[in-house]
Amino acid sequence: MIMIESNLQEIRDRLSAAARRCGRQPEEITLVAVGKNFPADFLSAAIKAGQCHFGENRVQEAESKIPQFRSTPNLTWHMIGHLQSNKARRAAELFDVIQTVESVKLARKLGEACADLGKNLSVLIQVDLGQEETKFGADRSQVAAIVEEIVRRGGLRLDGLMTIPPFFEDPERTRPYFAGLREMMQSLEMEQPGCLGTKHLSMGMSHDFEVAVQEGATLVRIGTAIFGERYVG
Repeated sequence: MIMIESNLQEIRDRLSAAARRCGRQPEEITLVAVGKNFPADFLSAAIKAGQCHFGENRVQEAESKIPQFRSTPNLTWHMIGHLQSNKARRAAELFDVIQTVESVKLARKLGEACADLGKNLSVLIQVDLGQEETKFGADRSQVAAIVEEIVRRGGLRLDGLMTIPPFFEDPERTRPYFAGLREMMQSLEMEQPGCLGTKHLSMGMSHDFEVAVQEGATLVRIGTAIFGERYVG
């Protein structure tokens, strides 16, 4: 568990350095620690080290972990994995932020769930810029319709965009995808001022987050560099 504390500090230092290199303030970027496949005690170690934003990839796994921390103040839970519309209600119950809204149907289901729950849920639209068969996300041509669906629904607050680019050994090759998401956000804001709320750009993971920060990321999703390659119980 000491490893987790030291890893977190290293990531924070690198985030700060990356931000300052491009004239940004480190406080502009939120680190989301991804707990996929790691047990609750790993998350507890991160919390003790001052981490308060956590990402989970699957509703089923989150159901077994998030309730264990309900009494811990100031935690924010992000859904960062593919979300099926039939699990929208449970996701709305568990999470504070859904980063992976990729269709009008999912937006509608989340909105209906939040109306029933009396909850105001922060959401991001996941955009598929890499066009990979193994990745999820809305096509560029679908984004405007999803924005319209979210904006007109009560219970949902559209706060930005998210993407997962193709994996490249050289992080520099991800730059066009990050720049593309930033440009899409700027275009949407020009067309509908204020439609993206806090204007979050969720992009960048363990191997490429410094490039993402240079291109405007406000949320970076880091798992491996904090918790390790994989957990063996």
